[in-house]
Amino acid sequence: MSKQQIVMIAGATGLVGNELMKLLLEERAIDHIYALTRSPLPFTHSKLATIQDPQLRIVNWDDSQLAPNKGYICLGTTRKQAGSKQALEDVDYHLVCEIAKTMKLLGVQHLCVVSSIGAHPRSPSHYLRCKGKMEQAIERMGFVSVTFVRPGPLAGLRDKPRTDEAVVQSLLKFIRPLMIGSLARYIPISAEAVAKTMLYSSFESTPRPIKILDSVDMRSLLEKYQ
Repeated sequence: MSKQQIVMIAGATGLVGNELMKLLLEERAIDHIYALTRSPLPFTHSKLATIQDPQLRIVNWDDSQLAPNKGYICLGTTRKQAGSKQALEDVDYHLVCEIAKTMKLLGVQHLCVVSSIGAHPRSPSHYLRCKGKMEQAIERMGFVSVTFVRPGPLAGLRDKPRTDEAVVQSLLKFIRPLMIGSLARYIPISAEAVAKTMLYSSFESTPRPIKILDSVDMRSLLEKYQ
């Protein structure tokens, strides 16, 4: 590629974000990475620059710096982790949207965001409603292309395991053979597969303005690269 590929990632320490960071560092087509984090990353790399802020803000940006053209947001929480419905909304809706706006201002044209299966702005579930409102708001921001990945249960090892995910995955082991058709979207998918989907979809030669990929779509896309 003739144009430099400069990317920015928020949420690099989470389950999906950590997998995506590994891929970004290994990808030859990517020239430089900005990682927006709350705390220092446990590693360094020649093409990695860390932007650290407790609220994930970018307060000191030098216009002479390389501007990112691709952005990845891998942020999310649960009501239990956040402590309240409002705290969850502050992360999954407001914070994600603010980071998307910042990325747009800095030059990001192609954005990839982790959402959730069932996301809808009028969902009876507060969690899914926040995800749906987030998607709706970002769609209106004017990016050249936006991809929302909507995984079902995530398979992978978290630093802080989520009890609900562990229970769901245990149950799904027994009913997986029955999960066909629309139910296939709820088969657990690995964090690595989600991360690969985000990377590959952001490099498509003819990206769609808005693209939504559930777990079935992700597996189909990844089959093309095997």
